[in-house]
Amino acid sequence: MKNKLFAAACAAMLATASFAAGAADALRVGTHPTFAPFEFMETTSRQYVGFDMDLIREIGKRAGLEVEIVNMGFDGLIPALMTGTIDIAVSGITITDERKKRVDFCEPYYEAGQSLMVRTEDLDKFKTAKDLEGKRIAVQIGTTGADLAKDIKGAQIKSFNSSAEAFMDLKMSGSDAVILDRPVIGYFIVKNARAAKGLSQQNAVKFNSEYFGFAVKKGNKELAQKIDSALEAMRKDGTYDKIYAKWFGAPAK
Repeated sequence: MKNKLFAAACAAMLATASFAAGAADALRVGTHPTFAPFEFMETTSRQYVGFDMDLIREIGKRAGLEVEIVNMGFDGLIPALMTGTIDIAVSGITITDERKKRVDFCEPYYEAGQSLMVRTEDLDKFKTAKDLEGKRIAVQIGTTGADLAKDIKGAQIKSFNSSAEAFMDLKMSGSDAVILDRPVIGYFIVKNARAAKGLSQQNAVKFNSEYFGFAVKKGNKELAQKIDSALEAMRKDGTYDKIYAKWFGAPAK
């Protein structure tokens, strides 16, 4: 009887080990889903969608990792990486020297840049960055736009948790302009025609180009390599371009 019980226990252990070996490792992906078209919650399905979400899910599939999306505030992403609460931060994060001191970045996956949104009636008032001096500028907390606004002489900065809140503050005349990533402003205007009525993107004001990257814990070279390899393969076989076209309406350059 004992031999039978022992054999049964061994069989159960082997079955469990076999299942574990076949199961994909989890990839805990931290994101702040208020940054369309990169990451946001789709209203009907209540699913996290966007350019970043499609990319990381495809990357996870190719790397043999089970993607688990973790919703958190943008300011909490890097601390969560440092403490091991998440494995990777995927949230339209601009690669900066300051952030590189705290986390490692995978290869850049998107070339971006900051842009300006103003009320349509004020387009002629804002043609250079100097025109922003002394004005009320709305920004999203933790973004590069927020950092840029700090350097504008006499600017009164209004910080919001989401881009939509910043846009609505501008529309209600609570602020004079919004500084945010160019594709985010463009997507809002195209996809939210009613809410964006009376607002325009002012492309005459130029800011420096910048790059988005997926962030991992400092020293986690193994994960960074897996992400980079999968992304490179996606670029070569056209998958990246297909995902890009889905969200931006044109092939990636």
